[in-house]
Amino acid sequence: MTQHGRRPVHLADVVEPGDELELRGPVGGWFVWDADVPALGVAGGTGVVPLVAMLRHARDRGREDLLRLLVSARTLAELPYADELADQGVLLTREAYGDRPAGHLTADDLAPLVTGRPTQRVYVCGSAGFAESAGGLLVDLGVHPSDVRVERFGPTG
Repeated sequence: MTQHGRRPVHLADVVEPGDELELRGPVGGWFVWDADVPALGVAGGTGVVPLVAMLRHARDRGREDLLRLLVSARTLAELPYADELADQGVLLTREAYGDRPAGHLTADDLAPLVTGRPTQRVYVCGSAGFAESAGGLLVDLGVHPSDVRVERFGPTG
């Protein structure tokens, strides 16, 4: 796929019938939450998609009390499912939101969600860089590495 500025050219704009494409499988891991144990979901960008599925599952099972989310995006306009996530923790990296100035995810954002809480699973989903950073912050805050599940995505070799 070619680059145009900072955004990739969409396949729909360049692929024609008869073109051959090379596809690669997904990168990273995956996770499943059955809405049976307390969980925290932390996502960046389009990584919110699996967490929205978890939120809907929790609502369907009447177990919204078990799930908290903290999601990050560049801007509110770029946050998938922004309306559905409005009552969850939202932070933006390129514009202020609520009382929080623009900025990347920090330990201060995560601390109230993990400090002094009973053991919970934490699900992290986002780009490889986001997942690595968020996972490191969580472990630094005392979350046991075995309680962190990560689904990351990004380019393959």
